[in-house]
Amino acid sequence: MFAEIFKQYRGKDPFNDIFGQDTAKHQMLSALVMGRHMILVGAPGIGKTTLAKNIAKLLPDVELNDCPFHCDPQHPACPECKSNKGKVKTRKVRGEERFVRLQGSPDLAVEDVLGDIDPIKALKFGPLAIESFTPGKLFKANQGVLFFDELNRCPEKLQNALLQVLEERKATIGSYDIDLEANFIFVGTMNPEDFAGTEKLSEVLLDRFDLVFINHPESTEIERKIVKIKGKTLKEVDFPEHVMTTTIEFIQSLRRNENLERIPSVRASLGLYERAQSNAYLHGKKQVDWDDVMEAFTSVVAHRIRLKPSIKFMMSSKDFLKKEFAKFREQAAKQDSSGDLP
Repeated sequence: MFAEIFKQYRGKDPFNDIFGQDTAKHQMLSALVMGRHMILVGAPGIGKTTLAKNIAKLLPDVELNDCPFHCDPQHPACPECKSNKGKVKTRKVRGEERFVRLQGSPDLAVEDVLGDIDPIKALKFGPLAIESFTPGKLFKANQGVLFFDELNRCPEKLQNALLQVLEERKATIGSYDIDLEANFIFVGTMNPEDFAGTEKLSEVLLDRFDLVFINHPESTEIERKIVKIKGKTLKEVDFPEHVMTTTIEFIQSLRRNENLERIPSVRASLGLYERAQSNAYLHGKKQVDWDDVMEAFTSVVAHRIRLKPSIKFMMSSKDFLKKEFAKFREQAAKQDSSGDLP
């Protein structure tokens, strides 16, 4: 099914919500063509979720049975459609309806994903009748994509519940003596394991995925384009190009800084772009200057970095940023031949 859907994108960039990341995009499309499950791996704020959501736009409308399991009329999966084959009404299901999102968290239960007994239906059909079962989001993604954001934040019990359906594309439901089919692509995202609140994924679960690694923007030009298009703009305030470029270049220099254990994402660049404008606006200026950018650093960037132990006992993140930015501006001013940097 999926090879037919995605073959039209050969040689093209269907993920136009993200700039750059050509290698990751190719890997994603390659996995989608073959219907392979994948996890997008990378630090927060670099576009993993945006890339995954972009897939929803690629899914065409299809004719499916009008049931909670999105059954294929020719190959029904749920008990109701199997027992009434050819008699169940069909409807056109949009691609967005078959792109189902789950948000990983420690309190996410197996029942949220696979489904559970509906007590009202249980009174009518009995607690162990399949008619009493209400499918979870996994089955709503049938014939589409199940997007699991931050997979490594979900508990081990839920990870184990995913093993069968990822391998066999069917799920054995608890007390019911029945297997339910689920034909979907699983697209997960995952932060590095050293981030707070993450769970280690088991080897048997990881063995069911292809990993696609997402990196920070490849160049200043790409990141500046992201900031200008995705960031909010105050019409009353101008943001000079040289100030914006130097600000982004400084964020990129922090990602290479050997004194940092955790580095700022694109969200830091977006935050500086927006907050520097608002600072200038509140000060009654018509143009952003360096003071407006510096004023935003503590609020926007300081908590997005983590100093190495050898440095953090000598200075705070705030003082580190001030020192590094002053040094960076001095170096940039020396290299700038136009003289427009102070």
